[in-house]
Amino acid sequence: MKNIFKISLVLVTILLLSNCKSSNSNKSRLTGLNFNDEKNGGFIRNNSFSGQETPPGMIGVEGGSFTMGQVQDDVMFDWNTTPKKIHVRSFFMDEAEVTNSEYFLYVQYIKDVFPPSDENYKHIYNSVLPDTLVWRKSLGNTDILSENYFRHPAYADYPVVGVSWLQANEYCKWRTNAVNLKTLIDKGHIKNIFEIDSIKIPFDTDAFLTSPDQVLDSTLNVRGIGRTPRKKGEPKPSRDAYQGRPITKADGIFVQPFRLPTEAEWEFAAKANIENREYNNIRGRKKYAWDGKYTRSKNKRTRGDQLANFKQGKGDYSGLPGWSSDGADIPNKIKSYPPNGFGLYDMSGNVAEWVSDVYRPIIDNEANDFNYFRGNIFTKKMIDEEGNVVIAANDQAPEVAYDTLPNGKIFTRQLPGSIKYIPITKDDATMRRNFMVADNTDINDGDANSSRFFDEEEDQIASKPSMYNSPKSPTREIDPETGEEILVNDEERRTTLISNKTRVYKGGSWSDREYWLDPAQRRYLPEYMATNYIGFRCVSDRVGPMSTGKRSARNPSR
Repeated sequence: MKNIFKISLVLVTILLLSNCKSSNSNKSRLTGLNFNDEKNGGFIRNNSFSGQETPPGMIGVEGGSFTMGQVQDDVMFDWNTTPKKIHVRSFFMDEAEVTNSEYFLYVQYIKDVFPPSDENYKHIYNSVLPDTLVWRKSLGNTDILSENYFRHPAYADYPVVGVSWLQANEYCKWRTNAVNLKTLIDKGHIKNIFEIDSIKIPFDTDAFLTSPDQVLDSTLNVRGIGRTPRKKGEPKPSRDAYQGRPITKADGIFVQPFRLPTEAEWEFAAKANIENREYNNIRGRKKYAWDGKYTRSKNKRTRGDQLANFKQGKGDYSGLPGWSSDGADIPNKIKSYPPNGFGLYDMSGNVAEWVSDVYRPIIDNEANDFNYFRGNIFTKKMIDEEGNVVIAANDQAPEVAYDTLPNGKIFTRQLPGSIKYIPITKDDATMRRNFMVADNTDINDGDANSSRFFDEEEDQIASKPSMYNSPKSPTREIDPETGEEILVNDEERRTTLISNKTRVYKGGSWSDREYWLDPAQRRYLPEYMATNYIGFRCVSDRVGPMSTGKRSARNPSR
């Protein structure tokens, strides 16, 4: 009887404590004010957030320190992969490259929302299409690939190629908006716009968080978070009436933006030093995405099978038919080869991949050892004279801005419906210790800020010789004979392709020899160019704890 009484007392105590805890979960621990209470100011705290979910198609990569670079051999004598010990934050990464079918979904969406028949949008659709002519060879019969590789269902699950760095970057932005739009629909915050033929909306996440009324049509019945309390005597609102406060970033509803991985993130994920980590992490000697120093499987069941898709020799893209073959003479279907220690596929071979960094021959010894990245351009939202955030190509200014790339292609500067951003000013950087300028692409690398011309005016700095003698973008001029506007190319003798528009790509491909399968190797190409051997995959930042594993604060080993 006494035991029953004790058990009952314990249960009642636990119940009271849990009730106490739940009743105080909305109360500020330091001020006593209630969160989410209109009587106390309505200050927001979202208690329903249970942790960040892994985005669709991605794998969680737990961050840590590793040796970036340190290749075992350098037969090209580039000397551009000298070892650096750095730390990488945790992130999510696509388990495989973006495929033709996934990129084709993007192309179809863009065509649907920005029809080429509309004069304002006439160049948008063409600017996102892959360059299928990358398959052509002057002395090769490859037109079958130019005509079929991107659109034919036989290649639906093959990695997309013919995509420039600029196009890959725009895909990541669109994917962020597409996932967040689907989230709003699934959670019932807006109607399903895909079921309404008359509504074609260029949804943008940042613009929605800033001003949902400017982004979504009123007929979609945008619903906020929670319900607004009804005062005494007020009529009951209709089912379609707006309810609750506007959605904010503090609600944790939206995914973190998708983007291209940094070079450090890509190499860290590819090396997967969780395999044989003590040896690999200290010496940086891991040569492939898998554990081992050979390209063939040592597994008993698959012994001798190639572990990646690469060019095995002169005129040998797959091996002998029926034996010793890697199964593909061009990019292969994703997930055709075993994943690495993180569960990521094709980090060595199949197609090389774009990363977000601007290329420089060396990574400086004084480079940031925490989440290293070269290419930061710090911006802020553009505000008009009335204090409103400026939306690109809106009703007040419907014209879409385009850029003409050095190869003559027209590229959309910014999709309609997205917020316009401008570089930060000197006033924004005044008395800052962590940054001084907006464009940090060539910081500490022969740029004006690291030269003796630092104190001179910007127009004088521009006339000084640049660090790299790279080609200049073509300019538009008026032809004196015809009076028409023409593109004039840079005719000066240039000695390098390295510039602030040159991007790194990593990993070997179906057309590369074994040497390039090493994740530490790095190459570069102008951001507007595309090839038949470079694809891409996206990453998304992890917020909160580094790992999903539960660890005690006092004893992390638990």
